Amino acid sequence: MQLTDGAHVPVVVVGGGQAGLATSWHLTAQGLDHLVLEADRVGSEWRNRRWDSFCLVTPNWQCRLPGFPYDGPDPDGFMIRDEIVDYLEAYKASYDVPIVEGVRATRLDHGFRIATTAGTLTADQVVVATGPYQRPRVPRLAERLGVPQLHSSEYKNPDQLPPGEILVVGTGQSGCQIAEDLHLAGRAVHLATGSAPRVARFYRGLDVVAWLDRMGYYSKGIDEFDDVDAVRFRVNHYVTGRDGGRDLDLRKFALEGMRLYGRLIDADQDVLRFAGDLPQNLDHADAVSESIKDSVDAFIAAEGIEAPEEARYQPGWEPTETPESVSLRGIGAVIWSTGFRRDDEWIRVPVFDGQGYPTHRRGVTSVPGLYFIGLPWQHTWGSGRFGGVADDAQYVVERITEQRAGVHWIAGLHRTVA
Repeated sequence: MQLTDGAHVPVVVVGGGQAGLATSWHLTAQGLDHLVLEADRVGSEWRNRRWDSFCLVTPNWQCRLPGFPYDGPDPDGFMIRDEIVDYLEAYKASYDVPIVEGVRATRLDHGFRIATTAGTLTADQVVVATGPYQRPRVPRLAERLGVPQLHSSEYKNPDQLPPGEILVVGTGQSGCQIAEDLHLAGRAVHLATGSAPRVARFYRGLDVVAWLDRMGYYSKGIDEFDDVDAVRFRVNHYVTGRDGGRDLDLRKFALEGMRLYGRLIDADQDVLRFAGDLPQNLDHADAVSESIKDSVDAFIAAEGIEAPEEARYQPGWEPTETPESVSLRGIGAVIWSTGFRRDDEWIRVPVFDGQGYPTHRRGVTSVPGLYFIGLPWQHTWGSGRFGGVADDAQYVVERITEQRAGVHWIAGLHRTVA
């Protein structure tokens, strides 16, 4: 499909990942004329910003894009990177997506005039589906280090790295999985931990994701929490789907030779310095995991479910010292697993808060006709993921349809315009 310079399209969806495609599916089902703009190719985030051994951390059965639930041979398995790309390509081929690939939106102005790398178009309504992982976040202290460095989004495999030991900074999902990938390849790994929690892969006969799904955790709306802002920016629990799924136990890695540290707080060209919070970081991650098991136990008891008993986790390693520095001599490279920040500078419409986060209610902004989709915790824990984006897309498209019929939503209420 080609973009015609100066064209007017009723609805423009910016972004052709799972969120944009799910929105397009619902728009198509409603018979609404629209266009999807994708800067690269469908699934580009999975293609370009994931390492070679990457796989999902949620089971395949949670891949429930609208009209296209996973129907492969391994519902309890975890698709690897290339299979995820294939899934999205198959989804794109499953219906007639009006998509233009290789065209980037560069500016969105009032009146919904959209400048792109292939011309300009206008729209009545715009859905921003560009995802949360846009600009890699690297701390300024990285400028002081005289060793090769890369962000987790640039990591592919251990062989791309120079000889020597590797420092991974950050213990969110990417940091822990990359540290394991290097560790399994026989590389000497130093890991600077943070406050990210962990979760067990399996407990009492089921994947913990399955228990949480049955318990309604993935469908609980963010407006049901007292601390909305804190919930929205929570770090995800670390776990892996590799080789059929398992826990990521940093204490076990330490027993096998991985060097663990507290939070990285300072550096110069020769020395890295860490906070003395390694014991607290490990204990916090374990406590969160065990609290989730407490919730599962309570659910099993309340529902009278027959489930096998299982012994609780016992820490196999405790730090006898908390190293506060390490020499950069011998460190071949540093991998920054320090997350991403949004890039919404191209949007010149006033819908952002003081931290640059889009203000919205379930993706509906205060500017009539402008919507967001695919944000973490847009409405539920499943928002932005394969398991929950379909519900968010349906909600947004319902609001689009109502606005086109003369219904405006304001602060969670609605009124009909005669």
